[in-house]
Amino acid sequence: MKTVLQKIVLFTLVFLYSCVSFSQKKHIKKAEKDFDIFAYIDAREIYLKVVEDGYRSAEIYKRLGDTYYFNSDYNNASIWYNKLVEEFPDEADANDYFRAAQSLKSANKYSESDILMETYFAKGGEGLVAENFKNNPNYLQSIAKGAKEFNLEKVSINSPTSDFGPSFYLNKLVFASNSQNFEGAKLSVWDNLPYLDLYEADMDENGVLSNATRLRGDINTLYHESSTAFTKDGNTVYFTRNNFIDGKKERDKDKTIRLKLYKATKSGDSYWGNIVELSFNDKNYSVAHPTLSVDEKRLYFASDMEGTLGESDLWYVDILEGDTYGTPVNLGTSINTEARESFPFISDKNNLYFSSDGRSGLGGFDVYVTPLNNDGLTGTITNLGEPANSNKDDFGFIINEEKHFGYVSSNRDGDGGSIDDEIYLVREKCEITVTGSVTDIDSGELLPGADVFLLDSNNKLISKVTVGNNAIFSFIAECDSQYSIRGIKDRYAPAEMVLETPNKTGIINVPLQLKLIDPCPPNDLGCRLNLQPIYFDFDRFNIRSDAAIELAKILAAMREYTQLIIHIESHTDSRGSDSYNESLSEKRAQSTLNWLVDQGIDRSRLSAKGYGEKQLINQCSNGVECTEEEHQLNRRSMFIIQN
Repeated sequence: MKTVLQKIVLFTLVFLYSCVSFSQKKHIKKAEKDFDIFAYIDAREIYLKVVEDGYRSAEIYKRLGDTYYFNSDYNNASIWYNKLVEEFPDEADANDYFRAAQSLKSANKYSESDILMETYFAKGGEGLVAENFKNNPNYLQSIAKGAKEFNLEKVSINSPTSDFGPSFYLNKLVFASNSQNFEGAKLSVWDNLPYLDLYEADMDENGVLSNATRLRGDINTLYHESSTAFTKDGNTVYFTRNNFIDGKKERDKDKTIRLKLYKATKSGDSYWGNIVELSFNDKNYSVAHPTLSVDEKRLYFASDMEGTLGESDLWYVDILEGDTYGTPVNLGTSINTEARESFPFISDKNNLYFSSDGRSGLGGFDVYVTPLNNDGLTGTITNLGEPANSNKDDFGFIINEEKHFGYVSSNRDGDGGSIDDEIYLVREKCEITVTGSVTDIDSGELLPGADVFLLDSNNKLISKVTVGNNAIFSFIAECDSQYSIRGIKDRYAPAEMVLETPNKTGIINVPLQLKLIDPCPPNDLGCRLNLQPIYFDFDRFNIRSDAAIELAKILAAMREYTQLIIHIESHTDSRGSDSYNESLSEKRAQSTLNWLVDQGIDRSRLSAKGYGEKQLINQCSNGVECTEEEHQLNRRSMFIIQN
């Protein structure tokens, strides 16, 4: 990320080798001068030539690592930081180990990165960077668990160079780009590319962009413009620019042109003019990357002004009348670390999104989110996780939470030394959780063991679940789609419901009720054959002729299905003594078994037992007054299919 706000750190280059030639000293002196004004590209070439000539030192390795690190080329940065910590471990300080650890993450070398972080602690690394790492050693699992569900795709307006820093402007998107590569364009000494200008693109209801053009008016200059914040009425914009206004540029005491915040207003339909510098700017520090509070009474930004805890912090000022502003307020240690916090964005739901490399993340800059309250204080800070974040730089995240889409800048697709930033459309993955329970429509009882199917609009099976003892099912479905929920269970008629899912993530409860159509237990052959009651004469157990007609149904089934093994149960009502009823039912059960054997059924396929009045199916126990019909329900014979 070539345009991220940096805090300039001056180095004193000391060489311990007496064999360095005068010409090499001249090269190094020029490299040192170039480095101090962020002319990393020129400085890098000189340092590389020095190394090619056989000269090495901790300072050269450190400088080379930094030239790549601060241009977000973490793969190459890792090479030189590793040389530094391996060849000159005693001369590498805590910050060197931290940057080396961060660089390794870009190559997915998280274990090696963690080892370097341990040395970072040993070298005196402390504060929030150390605390965040120590408090969450399993940060990769934590990030994965809390990852926000998004889909990402590159936008069509990306140029061959860098495009980043999107912001919403009415029904348009404004972003920074150095794609204006016209002949003779002024090039930045930092990255040897044309300076950045602000562009706008049409944005449809789904976030698709088209027709990118440069903003009209005085807002674009010969130097860098980037990262904007527009008022809701679209008439005012706060933006980042090099310290350049009215055709003049200013430098700090180290001859560096810093970043400042400016305000412009719109005249007519699209002309941006009346450029005003914000009063809390200063040529000796940078102020950049604005965003407005929901009520537009505060301006949040990134800066390395006095009072900054790290390399850059997040701040805010109250917006007063007449182009005046309150005293800048640092968001403090709830947000800021000793490293870099930048690119704040406040959504309409008052969530603060920002980028940081001072927390345990996936590598480079990661995007985080935290809710704001009226005092500007924040709650829990969450790493957005993959895919919003990657092992490279991810920054400039914005989102319309009502429309469920936004944008993020990233150099994740840079190949090798390629570090160009691109804008990605971020779509919130809209998912519906479809849940419910399967019950009997008449009794309301749960129906464990039922199969529930989720089918799409073409009746194609998407998922199936067999419900457990709680009879609850759950599916994940897409938003704004049509589905069918189908339930099936033995002895019940299938049930199906057509479902139209909404266009917003949520939970839908779909109670699935089945109608009992087969009252017979699956192993009750008598019930399935609609066997009429088998009557015995009072106090007798011989098979009567009317009973033989019913038993003939069992006989036919056993002859047809030779694999059937039957257990015969005989039950009585509660009248009479318990022992008498048990004895009588046993005789009737055995009499039934013998009748079937006499008709040619192998005795090995039969068993019989009398249960007397032990298994009543209603309330008609001893001493309870019941009708003859109620008592008759308990006088039953059952033919149970055995497994």
